Amino acid sequence: MWCGSTDSIETYRNEPRCGLCREKEAVIDEAKHFIGMYGLRPLGGTLASDDEEEREYRVTARDARAVLNSIRLEKLPDPAAVRKALRPRAAAAVAAPRQAPSSASSSSASSAAASKSAAPKKQQAGVSGIDMIELESRVQKLLAQLTDVDSQISAIEGQESLPARARRKDLEKQRTTVLTTLGALEKARRRI
Repeated sequence: MWCGSTDSIETYRNEPRCGLCREKEAVIDEAKHFIGMYGLRPLGGTLASDDEEEREYRVTARDARAVLNSIRLEKLPDPAAVRKALRPRAAAAVAAPRQAPSSASSSSASSAAASKSAAPKKQQAGVSGIDMIELESRVQKLLAQLTDVDSQISAIEGQESLPARARRKDLEKQRTTVLTTLGALEKARRRI
């Protein structure tokens, strides 16, 4: 854990982190992604930037890092305390499935077994329905992203400067990633 807070503990990067730490880490990750996408100087001590958007990412990342450094523990917390902070969420997850079978009638063992086997089928049907909606939503977003990437590639077509070539290469990688993801989603759709 980055800090000793027990507020809204969830696993982030395979470590338990509070809500504030996760939020600040996400800000830093977003800035790193932006910086890496455009091949800019790494985040560090300077705020020197080529445009206002880059400066904004650098400033927000610096501020987030300052907050994380100010709340960082010198000594890691006791693992037992961390498990205890995570326990209420885990207990709720374990308790939820137990409540569903208890509603089955206990008149006979066969009817209880039948209701137990029927509940997972209903849950699976509901999950696959939700998954299909989510799948369609992701496909629509990816198609929009693909259109955007293609338009950006068209806009820099013919430019032969070093930054333009680097940007085109990055956009082509993004395009390949989107197409690969669309292919994987199509395979998933066929399985459902």
